[in-house]
Amino acid sequence: MSIAIRRATPHDATVISGHRDAMFVEMGTAQEAVAAASGPALAWIAAALRDGRYVGLLASPASEQVILGGVGVCWLDLPPNTQTTVDRRAYLLNMYVSPEFRGRGLARRLVDEALGVCRESGVTAVSLHASDAGRPLYESLGFVATNEMRLSLG
Repeated sequence: MSIAIRRATPHDATVISGHRDAMFVEMGTAQEAVAAASGPALAWIAAALRDGRYVGLLASPASEQVILGGVGVCWLDLPPNTQTTVDRRAYLLNMYVSPEFRGRGLARRLVDEALGVCRESGVTAVSLHASDAGRPLYESLGFVATNEMRLSLG
């Protein structure tokens, strides 16, 4: 099967949001928490696709409209540091492949495409949060664990 990868448009926000919800459910997030975040995330994704803060990449069979998976690139405006002299960084998120299409290299293709978008934009630092299932893929692409910490104020 030939798979095409294309840039998402604001019309794809619902699909991306659905993938995001499925991703969180599969990672064990409580259904209530996923449901509470779903609407606000959909609104953010649609707006960010429109204004360029988010680049979505979607995979589908070349001859069909069904979406098999996707990944997003969120642009971060941060000061240069010891890892990069560029003031723009990329954060990969919403990586999802429908279960029936996993194990065929689609996730790797999507991440490779996302990294290409980053390179084209001049970004030299890319980060993400990996699920246990995704960690081997990201490590094989050269991602390394960092010392990031998190605090929830809400």
